[in-house]
Amino acid sequence: MVQQVMPSSPSWTLLHWQEQGQAHSAWWRTDSSMSPPRRVETADDSLSADTAYRKACEGTALLWRGDFHNARQLLQALGRRLDKKPKARKPGSAAAQAAAFPHAFHLYRQAQAQRARVLSSLMIELDAQWHCALRRAPDWSMACREAWGELPAGDVQRVVVPLRELMGALGAHEWRKKGVELTLPGIDGMRIHPHYGVFSPVRGEYLDLVARAPLPAALRASDACAWDIGVGTGVLSALLLHRGVHQVVGTDLSERALDCARSNLSRLGLSARATLCRADLFPEGRAALVVCNPPWLPGKASSVLEQAVYDEDSRMLRGFLQGLAGHLLPQGEGWLILSDLAEHLQLRSREQLLAWIAAAGLRVLGREDIRPRHGKSMDAADPLHAARGAEVTSLWRLGVA
Repeated sequence: MVQQVMPSSPSWTLLHWQEQGQAHSAWWRTDSSMSPPRRVETADDSLSADTAYRKACEGTALLWRGDFHNARQLLQALGRRLDKKPKARKPGSAAAQAAAFPHAFHLYRQAQAQRARVLSSLMIELDAQWHCALRRAPDWSMACREAWGELPAGDVQRVVVPLRELMGALGAHEWRKKGVELTLPGIDGMRIHPHYGVFSPVRGEYLDLVARAPLPAALRASDACAWDIGVGTGVLSALLLHRGVHQVVGTDLSERALDCARSNLSRLGLSARATLCRADLFPEGRAALVVCNPPWLPGKASSVLEQAVYDEDSRMLRGFLQGLAGHLLPQGEGWLILSDLAEHLQLRSREQLLAWIAAAGLRVLGREDIRPRHGKSMDAADPLHAARGAEVTSLWRLGVA
């Protein structure tokens, strides 16, 4: 039985189950949009991978009571069963592939959602200090605390977390420690430390666009300011400051992102020239340069990290375009960083994007393009390979019409 209780965040839900004839309760913690499990069974080292996979596909959650390392091996075994490739079909003509993209994308997202549901069925119980009592369990309490903070106040002082998300918290902790080193023209040794739930700048080609685009004339004024809309890790703010911009204001709706950007700008010695504030898109006033790297694909995000990829009904993209003209100084520019992958997938057309720009009272001053360098663009086994292979990322330089 599941009782929906939202004490401080929609990520916390009170979960009840029976174990050895006794009732148990714990908080169920997730950063996805998945509903909490309706059926919970305890499982240990005697459970085979095939049985676990069948139960998970049927909607049964498995609360692990065996060896922790065996739980990790079981999670890998579930992943292998999900990753079995269907028989390859002949690709057909380019026109036929293009016509199939919307359907292929729908199937891709459906498969990703099913994968997340099955893998999240394997759960680990932790105490209020994020410690695990299982045999050979490592101490990942710091990673959990960084990712999720403290348990809600109350009598329940246990939490159940999908092992998949526990591994994600550890991975985020490691990236936060070592950071992501960026190789950019004219900038040596910039390292960005992403936090849990904040999208990492692993796709560096869009940073190359910002590093080489000509700065607008309005930035030459001594008090000129640039805005970074949707600041995330703060990487674009740092890049603009390294290019000589005097002041940057970064906005975001996510407190996690603001904390992450604040930490990165401090590490880089740039805090004195940066202001961060919580805002839905624009702060008050006008700026010489307004930069925005919105999520590139229309669609509903199913997790915290997917919010950096999917923008339902293109809300952020359209909001940026509609408000930009009213926030630019004379000779100011807006830089829109956007991939055309949505166009190749037929989720949005180029004509629609240009119509939104014109309707917002804007004109295109120029455009810088770059091809992707990430692995998926070269992975022929990817179901969306044809679209990814044709993708171009652009920096649109926009001015008031």
